[in-house]
Amino acid sequence: MIIQINTDATLTGHEDRREAIKDVVTSALSHFSDRISRVEVHLSDEDGRGHAKNDVRCVMEVRIAGRNPEAVTHHASVVLDAVGGAAEKLCRALEHSLGREQQHRRDSVRHPEA
Repeated sequence: MIIQINTDATLTGHEDRREAIKDVVTSALSHFSDRISRVEVHLSDEDGRGHAKNDVRCVMEVRIAGRNPEAVTHHASVVLDAVGGAAEKLCRALEHSLGREQQHRRDSVRHPEA
């Protein structure tokens, strides 16, 4: 699973947090790691000053082979909280969509009556 981190020019010091961000993403999505080819993390400071409450936005997009990308957004006051919230949302979204796919496969298989 490749994790790509993108930030806007208003966020500073993100290089120091790169490994921590990757750890949060890897941990949250570990259940799906065999199906995920890439996760893109887009971080931005919406007001550009770094002082407003919930102004850090994290958009996280996951790519799974043979499926359309799925993306979620989470706002928080600090980068790691925004990443953690987005990772949790993405995990729930994947549980929902991939679980629905599994259920559809089970329902479509016909079992011969004994």
